[in-house]
Amino acid sequence: HFRMAELGCFASTRSSGINAEYGGGAVDEWDVVGEILDEEFVGKPWSEMSTAERVKKILWIILRLIIIVTSLYFFIVSLSFLSSAFQLLGGKSAGEIFAKGSLLNNPIIGLMIGVLVTVLVQSSSTSTSIIVAMVSAGIVTLKPAICMIMGANIGTTVTNTIVSLGQSMDRKMFRRAFAGATVHDCFNWLCVCIFLPLEVIFHPLGKLSSLITSGIPDDGEVSKVDFLKVLTKPLTKKIIVIEKATIKEIAKYCTEGPTYDKLHCSEARNASMMEVCDDADTLAYEPCSFLFSKLGLSDPAAGVILLFASLFVLCACLTILVKTLQSLLMGRMAQTLKRHINTDLPRPFGWFTGYLFIIVGMGMTILVQSSSVFTSTITPLVGMGVISIDRMFPLTLGSNIGTTATAILAALAATGDHRSLTIQVAVSHLMFNIFGIIVFYPIPWMRQIPLSMAKCLGNTTANYRWFAVVYLLLMFLVLPLTLIALSFNVYLFYVVLSLIILVILTVVIVTTLQRHIPHRLPAWLRTWKFLPRPLRSLDPYDRIITGCGCFEKKAAPEELPAIPLRTVTVAPK
Repeated sequence: HFRMAELGCFASTRSSGINAEYGGGAVDEWDVVGEILDEEFVGKPWSEMSTAERVKKILWIILRLIIIVTSLYFFIVSLSFLSSAFQLLGGKSAGEIFAKGSLLNNPIIGLMIGVLVTVLVQSSSTSTSIIVAMVSAGIVTLKPAICMIMGANIGTTVTNTIVSLGQSMDRKMFRRAFAGATVHDCFNWLCVCIFLPLEVIFHPLGKLSSLITSGIPDDGEVSKVDFLKVLTKPLTKKIIVIEKATIKEIAKYCTEGPTYDKLHCSEARNASMMEVCDDADTLAYEPCSFLFSKLGLSDPAAGVILLFASLFVLCACLTILVKTLQSLLMGRMAQTLKRHINTDLPRPFGWFTGYLFIIVGMGMTILVQSSSVFTSTITPLVGMGVISIDRMFPLTLGSNIGTTATAILAALAATGDHRSLTIQVAVSHLMFNIFGIIVFYPIPWMRQIPLSMAKCLGNTTANYRWFAVVYLLLMFLVLPLTLIALSFNVYLFYVVLSLIILVILTVVIVTTLQRHIPHRLPAWLRTWKFLPRPLRSLDPYDRIITGCGCFEKKAAPEELPAIPLRTVTVAPK
C-alpha cells in the first residue's frame, strides 16, 4: 500500500480505512467533525472560571474578532489589487485575444480564450462583462459567446487555488485547502466536458435562453449595484484605478469586421490601462489622485510592483487570519462549530442541507458581487477543518450561480440593437451552472465524482507540494496557450485533442477496472508497473525539483500512520 502512495491519489484514504479496519487510531484526513482534540487546547469550562478570567476571555475574544475583520478586509483589498496587477500586465493581451474573431468560431478555442482571459484579468466578472459588451456591439455571436462564458467559469477558480498555497507550510491544512479550492475546478471542467459537446451539436443553452428572453425589448437600462466595492473602493481608488474600457475598445475596434477602426484601435493599443484624468481633453475633470498615477510608471512596471505587493499583503493577511481563527476556534468552540456546520439537518430535512448551503453560497456571492472573493475567503476555513470539503462543494455551486448576477446586471444595463441577445448570453451562463448542479449534485454517487477528483489532487499536493504550482501553470496557462497555438493548424489541433481525450479515457477506464474487477484483466494490466516509472509516478520529478531546494521533499513513509498488525490463527482443513 505504501508503495502505491507514490501515486498520491489513494494513499491517505486507504491508510485511514485500513487502520480503521484493523483497530488503529488513525483519523480520516477529510473527517473534520471526528478529529480528536488535544486536551491542552480544550480549556477550562466557563462555569469553573472566575469573574476576572471571564472578563479577560471576553476581551481576548473581542480583540481577535477585530483582528479577523481587519485582516479579512485587507485580504479582500489584496484580491482587488491582484486583479488590477494582472490587468496591467495582461489586460491589453486579453483584448487582443478577444479581437481574434476568426478563432472564436472554434468552440474549443472559444472555451480556452475564456479561461485565459479570465486568468489574465483575474476576474470572471470582468471577462463576462467584456463578452457581454462584445455581443452587445455585434462583434461576437451567441454560439462563441456561450463557449467563452464556459471558459470564464473555469478561469475564475484560479484565485482561490492561488490562495490555498498560503497554507502549504502545513501538510494537513494544505491537503484540505487545495482540495477545497480545486473541487470548484473539477466541477467546472466536468460540466464543460458534458455541455460543450451538447451545445455544439444541439444548442440546448442557446435555444432555452432564447425562449426565456423572448419578448425582451432592446431598450431600457438597469443600473448595477456593487455592495462590496462600497467598502473597498475608498482605499483601492487611492492606490490604483484601472481603465477597463481599454480592453473593450481593443476587442471592439481591432476586430476585423464592421466595427474595425484603425485610428481607435491604435489609440486603444497605445493607451494606458491606468485611468488617465489629466489629459488636455479631460481638463473638466479632477486630476487623478491615486498613487500609481503620481509615480509616472509604465503599465508593466506598475503591474509588477502591484503584483508583488498584493501577493505579500494577501499572504500576510491570510497568515494572520488563519492563525487568529485557529486561536479563536479551538477546543470546545471549534468542535461545536464544526459539528453545526458539517452536520445535516435533523430528519426528515437532512436531504435539504446541501441545497441550503447552495442558497447560502449564492446569496453571499451576490452580496459581494464576486465568486473569487467568496470562495477565496472560505478556502482557508476548509484548510483549518472548520468547513469540510463536502460542505465546500455546495457552497461553490451556489457561488457559481451567484456570480452570474454580474453578467445579468451588465446585460440589463446594455443598450442598443443587440440588448436582447446580450441578455440571452447572460441567461445561458445561468442555465449552464444550473444544469451542472442538476447533473452532479442531486444523485449522491454523482457528487462524489468531483469530490473524489479534488481529494485525489489534495492527497497529491500533500505528498508533493510543488505539484500545486505545476497544476496551476498547466491547467490555467500551458493548456489554453497550447490549444490556441495548435488552432492555427486545424488538422494538428484535432489530432492532438483526440490523443489527449483518448489517453484520459483509457486511464480512467483501466483504473476503474483495476479497482473493481482486476481478476478479469490480463496479469500485466492489473497494475501500472508495465509503464516506465516517469509515466506512473511523480517520484522521479520530485527528486529533480526538490534537488534545487525550492520545495520540501515528499512526505516520508514514517509520516503516514502505521498500520497495527495482529496475529491471525488459521485452523488447518
